[in-house]
Amino acid sequence: MSQRRTAHPPVRGSRTPPVALLTLLLVALLAPAGAMAKDSFRIAWSIYVGWMPWGFGAESGIVDKWADKYGIDIEVVQINDYVESINQYTAGGFDGCVMTNMDALTIPAAGGVDSTALITGDFSNGNDAVILKDKTELKDIAGQEVNLVELSVSHYLLARALDSVGLRERDVTVVNTSDADLVAAFGAGGISAVVTWNPLVSEILGMSGTTKVFDSSQIPGEIIDLLVVNTETLQENPALGKALVGAWYEIMSIMSKDDEAGIAARTAMGKASGTDLAGYDAQLASTKMFYEPADAVAFVNSDALPATMQKVARFSFDHGLLGEGAADAGFVGIAFPDDSIQGSGDNVKLRFDSSYMQMAADGAL
Repeated sequence: MSQRRTAHPPVRGSRTPPVALLTLLLVALLAPAGAMAKDSFRIAWSIYVGWMPWGFGAESGIVDKWADKYGIDIEVVQINDYVESINQYTAGGFDGCVMTNMDALTIPAAGGVDSTALITGDFSNGNDAVILKDKTELKDIAGQEVNLVELSVSHYLLARALDSVGLRERDVTVVNTSDADLVAAFGAGGISAVVTWNPLVSEILGMSGTTKVFDSSQIPGEIIDLLVVNTETLQENPALGKALVGAWYEIMSIMSKDDEAGIAARTAMGKASGTDLAGYDAQLASTKMFYEPADAVAFVNSDALPATMQKVARFSFDHGLLGEGAADAGFVGIAFPDDSIQGSGDNVKLRFDSSYMQMAADGAL
């Protein structure tokens, strides 16, 4: 089954305490003093519906084809531990890594590594949900223990759900629970409120007495899946950006069709993630994939993205995810394609760049 990024299996959006001295030391030891032009790069990815295309792209030779076009080498490496993959990227072990918008802010950016969201691949559009047992309204969650992966995108979803009905986190008790245990615990009757993601959502909703009372389709565009690359590396090596974006949209073109090639591609992605074609297509149905580069460009250039990142930054600050030195939610500056900056202009460490995706939209790659 498709797995969402934690230690066992990978948990999407899982977050250990803020990056501390060890990671910063690793950055200093492993990262070059200044970015250099080079011809060999490493990209890390982990299993999740919106990131399976990278595995397919590597296996099918599409990534190699685009790398060859620009005279470079790109190694695409699967990492089974999602958070570890981001930590390795932050420490300089990879030139790029897949991650959510929240984790891009709270791990590499908060850790001092200037990072660029090169590809905005999708956003969760129902994959994440709040589920209650023997209750049918979201407001009924008040006073309950809520089991979820703490400080993850599930935790963020809970906060947004509570806000929608005038509740706060103090009105519930968050119980940190491994994603590996959620389904069994819910089935055993030990818990009555849970926040999680697909395919776990589908499994839990198959049990009697369960009701989905809120999901990510009600906060569209807020849980975003990205390919993030080191900003200095990208600036010194634009061929990397062109090759990655070119490969990505060739894969998107293939998998978005229901012809023989498209079905074969999605079947391979489903198998690689532990499901089948039907299971993978079901996960895609609750994921807003940006198959066309113009759609991704429009999303990244919209006024909605800064508003979303402001919410994410506030949540991250309130939960101590921006580090001990963060005085407020604007501690880490975030730059957008129109050159506007949210937060500290002296500490811009996360950048949303639509220029390479625009090249793909214009047929200029």
